[in-house]
Amino acid sequence: MENSERSATHSTIRDQSTGGKKWTRVQKVFDTAHPGYDLMNDLMSLGLHRTLKRMTLEQSGVRPGHRVLDLAGGTGDLARLFARAVTEQGSLVLADANQQMLERGRDRLLNRAVLNVDYCLATAEQLPFAANSFDCIVCGFGFRNFSDQERAIKESNRVLKPGGPFLILEFSKPKNAKFAQAFRLYRSTWPMLGKFVAGDAEPYDYLVESIEHHPTPEAVELMLRDGDFDQVRWHRLLGGAVTLHRAVK
Repeated sequence: MENSERSATHSTIRDQSTGGKKWTRVQKVFDTAHPGYDLMNDLMSLGLHRTLKRMTLEQSGVRPGHRVLDLAGGTGDLARLFARAVTEQGSLVLADANQQMLERGRDRLLNRAVLNVDYCLATAEQLPFAANSFDCIVCGFGFRNFSDQERAIKESNRVLKPGGPFLILEFSKPKNAKFAQAFRLYRSTWPMLGKFVAGDAEPYDYLVESIEHHPTPEAVELMLRDGDFDQVRWHRLLGGAVTLHRAVK
């Protein structure tokens, strides 16, 4: 990444750090959660998050030579899959608003010899990239953390090439009442698990709260259409506990 892009990114982070309580809380959550993040993902999802991420890759249509943006890429699970799919002919940018998560993602990918990745400290609401820069954008379990989801969608549309897909993999709430109640009960155990495994319950209190307040798939579809995306569709996964959205610029 060019130095000017790095400077713009850090400026964006500083500007938005005073922009709202949610942004500040999310930063504190991931500052705390990053050491045990990957283990907790495996435990909370019973390992199923890996299957969901592979499904996201399969729906993307990325090919060797493509340039991909992994938005709110965290510790790099999706980045690793997509970077290998585009091969050394292509490239991937792992972008995250949290320095600790970004550094952990970088270290994990370098340890696995995934070398066609650049790293960018950036918020989804103000991306430091030129228009029409990416063949595909993917966001795995980070969309609900954005302070301004509509603005993030518009920014994604701006930096995506015409015809490129935008994929959002995110928690949702099941429509079946009994399953929704069971999932809610299961989620309620995550803070206790976080306290036992990672030594801190607060990040997982936030996780449970953020899922509860996340917009419905129908509402996300409307936001995508309002953000000038076309061919918007979504699929409920794991009985509706997760939704995979796909839209095209």
